[in-house]
Amino acid sequence: MNAFNKYSYLMLLLPLPALAYADSGYAWRVATTALIFILLAASANLLTGVSGLMSLGHGAIYGLGAYASALLSTQCGLGAWLALPLAGAAASLIGFLVTLPTLRLVSIYFAVATLGIGEIIYVTLLNWVDLTRGPMGITDIPTLGGGQGAIFWETLAITLACLYLIHRVMHSYYGNALRALREDDQCIQALGLSPFRLKSQVLLVSYFFAGIAGALWAHTTGYIAPDSFKFDQSVLILAMVVVGGLGSLPGAIIGAILLIALPEVLRPIGDYRMFTVGLILFLTILFRPKGLWPEAAALKLVRGWWGLREGWK
Repeated sequence: MNAFNKYSYLMLLLPLPALAYADSGYAWRVATTALIFILLAASANLLTGVSGLMSLGHGAIYGLGAYASALLSTQCGLGAWLALPLAGAAASLIGFLVTLPTLRLVSIYFAVATLGIGEIIYVTLLNWVDLTRGPMGITDIPTLGGGQGAIFWETLAITLACLYLIHRVMHSYYGNALRALREDDQCIQALGLSPFRLKSQVLLVSYFFAGIAGALWAHTTGYIAPDSFKFDQSVLILAMVVVGGLGSLPGAIIGAILLIALPEVLRPIGDYRMFTVGLILFLTILFRPKGLWPEAAALKLVRGWWGLREGWK
């Protein structure tokens, strides 16, 4: 296996830097948004695809990260680069505390509980006017620095670093334990592991990266409002994971690029745009029910890397 195969799924990101030659602020904005949603999809995939905890409130956790970073920058005077990790930690901690009572639930019951949590967070952001400024949102948020092009490259660097960390979590002994948790709670208990502890840990990790994505959104747009973090965002993130392939990091990347870039590419057809997007998604699920890059293919690729390092044939 050569170096190209070893890093093949990172080639999925190549179309985004290629926009450097478009010389268009709009193209830069679309590419930056795609990177943020790639990170969001990867974080949701760790929770839903690898661990089997279907979350319908991931968009609200994304919002917590955005508001935490915006408030740290505008009210506390912190720079964007310092606010980013702090926002991730804040989203992780707050999200974990509000989700903690639901960790004894399984399957669809956990999903419905996270839907309720997402709505609670959205309503709080909308009505806590003294802190969040309510529907008016927060303006004048410091950006990462430079123009749209510089912001894109900075976002790309942060996204790649986060994807590497998520990859290391997914393809480790701990990641294997999470997959076992997804398949059978009793199997995990028989191995002497605590399902509750594993769920708590993966929740903290997933929410941290969702918070980072939210902070990136705040510091690349300069403005946030509660409407950007409604339930439809959670559905969009989940769709990216399912279309790309549950449990597959390359799949999450493909799903995010497809669902962010495709509607923009189809803008010339006007009112038929979203109909076409829906039709493509329907056909994708119909003919590729395990996703465009299934988990089995992703695991085979990673095991090939291990075989290369250890000299296996």
